[in-house]
Amino acid sequence: MIQLRTMVKSADNTGAKKLQVIRVHGGYRKRYAQLGDIVTLAVKEAIPHSGVKKGDVVKGVVVRTRKEVRRPDGSYIRFDDNAVVLIDAKKEMRGTRIFGPVARELRNLGYQKVISLAPEVL
Repeated sequence: MIQLRTMVKSADNTGAKKLQVIRVHGGYRKRYAQLGDIVTLAVKEAIPHSGVKKGDVVKGVVVRTRKEVRRPDGSYIRFDDNAVVLIDAKKEMRGTRIFGPVARELRNLGYQKVISLAPEVL
């Protein structure tokens, strides 16, 4: 359950390391983000000389959550951390690599590039 002020990790190579959620998109009553949801983030830590810097406001899509998600077959998927991949205004990735596993649920939501670059899809 990712909500306002949740600290998340970046799962791509844009240069952001730690980010804080400042908005969950999807309506004014949407409180929690889950796999595949778009969130607005503030960069809290970044590596030097990268595409993003501390204080930038960016958008990202949630690719891993610690809160389990139920699948149609009755199984559950849960990850060790909360992670996002930074996207631009056209919902395309800003980075060129993905680190760590991502959830299969992203395939149905139109994030084919994220799925294809991920080292593992669970």
